[in-house]
Amino acid sequence: MRSRLALLCPGQGAQGTAMFDMARSDAASAALLDSWLAGAGLEQPLESILADSALLFANRMAQPLIVAASLASWTALGSVVAQPAIVAGYSIGELTGYAVAGALAPGHAVRLARQRAELMDGCLQASPRQALVAISGIATGAAAAIAGAHGFHPAIETAEDSLVVGGPLDAREALLQAVAAAGGRATALPVEVASHTPFMADAVAPFARLLREQGWRAPQAPVISGIAAEPIHAADKAIEHLSRQLAEPIRWREGMDALAEAGVTVALELGPDAALARMLGARHPDIACRSVADFRSLDGVRTWLEKHSE
Repeated sequence: MRSRLALLCPGQGAQGTAMFDMARSDAASAALLDSWLAGAGLEQPLESILADSALLFANRMAQPLIVAASLASWTALGSVVAQPAIVAGYSIGELTGYAVAGALAPGHAVRLARQRAELMDGCLQASPRQALVAISGIATGAAAAIAGAHGFHPAIETAEDSLVVGGPLDAREALLQAVAAAGGRATALPVEVASHTPFMADAVAPFARLLREQGWRAPQAPVISGIAAEPIHAADKAIEHLSRQLAEPIRWREGMDALAEAGVTVALELGPDAALARMLGARHPDIACRSVADFRSLDGVRTWLEKHSE
């Protein structure tokens, strides 16, 4: 059977000081990366951002950096790598996915990531001090009920017993204690806004307008919708789903199942972490899953992909 490659594009939380190292080992990709970041208007040199954890995990920096890192990795791998049959992105990674699929110019995607972050940060004016919490070890329905009692909403479902919720920072500690009392595990995530919850509702329409202003092309591969867990082939639907996902929960568990249903046999996460590859590999062991972050060099990634393209 001919292999079918899926590319996985991560979301926030994977940042690190070495997140661009492998992509920068390719001179052409390094130059493109510099131009994308310059166009995003980060206002500070990249070296300063990477050296300051507060900046690195600030929403306005984290989103464009994650998009740029994934796109630089894909660009650095070059044309010798087979084109993907399908692409899936986690949260901001869904925007990355449309650039990987050729529907958006990479530089435009990085700039849009910065604008998306600014719109989300703007929602803090109406509801300041927000938080994301990862809950595991209890059924998602029970987790959602506990979260709801503390003003939190489902944000990302990753498994039957794993749920990320978003809500008010002032209620986070009480939520952590309530989850522990119910026999679950809860972890505060390094994200400043309640992404994918109604707290972000005011950002949806402005982001849709920004997306409509872009020069969209037909994607070379479908992109899995985060909110619907279905392949998207058209720009108008991509714009609708990318904007709606700011305030609606991501169905990542069902998205992983959609990859399996599409006949995916090989999946590569574009780094800089390996969380998505691990999740997909655990849920669908028949899919060969790795991340760029698992390898020491671009040649190592290429060799692995060539081995699994037979």
